[in-house]
Amino acid sequence: MAYLLQQLANAVPVAALYAALAFGYAVAFGVTRRADITYGALFAFAGQMLLLFTDVGYNRLILVLPAALAFGVLLAFLYTTGAGLLIGRVVVRPLVARSPNTVIVAAFGVLIVLMETAWLALDTRTVWLPPFFNTRVVFWTDGAFEVTLTQIQLFNTAVMAALVLIGAGVLRYTTWGRIWRAVTDEPLAAELCGVSAEKVFLVAYGSAALVATVCGLLSTSYYGTMDFGAGLIFGLKVLMVAAVGGYGNPLKSAGGAAVLGATETLWSAYGPLIWRDLVIFSLLVLLLVLSRRERIIP
Repeated sequence: MAYLLQQLANAVPVAALYAALAFGYAVAFGVTRRADITYGALFAFAGQMLLLFTDVGYNRLILVLPAALAFGVLLAFLYTTGAGLLIGRVVVRPLVARSPNTVIVAAFGVLIVLMETAWLALDTRTVWLPPFFNTRVVFWTDGAFEVTLTQIQLFNTAVMAALVLIGAGVLRYTTWGRIWRAVTDEPLAAELCGVSAEKVFLVAYGSAALVATVCGLLSTSYYGTMDFGAGLIFGLKVLMVAAVGGYGNPLKSAGGAAVLGATETLWSAYGPLIWRDLVIFSLLVLLLVLSRRERIIP
């Protein structure tokens, strides 16, 4: 019983991460209407920039660890959100307006640029952060077995859950949320009503980049390192689970992604780890087939 409770506790931070990523992706997909692996690349890029600038702050600027981490977080945040806005404005938006299907191809080019930029900046090294905020918080005790999470897991979960809740509130209760829904439904009709579809696009894409950046920073601070392989796996899972949940409803996509994260954690605890990703992707493909909707995406 205690082991099951520990695995359920372990599932909470993973579920929060998947939910936040899926929410941000659904916001961006609402205006692009095309699969975009750039989202996973920005997630990984944020983590690698955190590693790079924390290493620079600690080893070259001789800062103490908290100051080096703050330096890394600040510059990684600026670089990644700036890259996301630049990609949205210069690459994705023009292609969506002229030839939407090329967005998928362009995303691969953006992925390669971000990956090689980070790899060269890190001088092809794998950098690790030292562990911090690893004090355990005990929730339940069964003899010698304690059900715990660390402080950083609880902090990350709270921030990611807040991202989803705040984002859902903005989309549901604010003027911008109504405008976003209008543009996602029919951008031309929205423009005829005086709405700038281009501005809404940039805000939506920038917001998605912001979510990917925050999630990348928090994930790297917990796991200690980040690579583009991990970013792509996260991105593909989010892309598929968001498709199952329906891109038109970011909150629904976030809920589906949270279920996926919990399922993945429980499989890691009770099933063979080597088959985890195969089983998860197979389950997602099955759900996509069962929930297939006959519709035309313009």
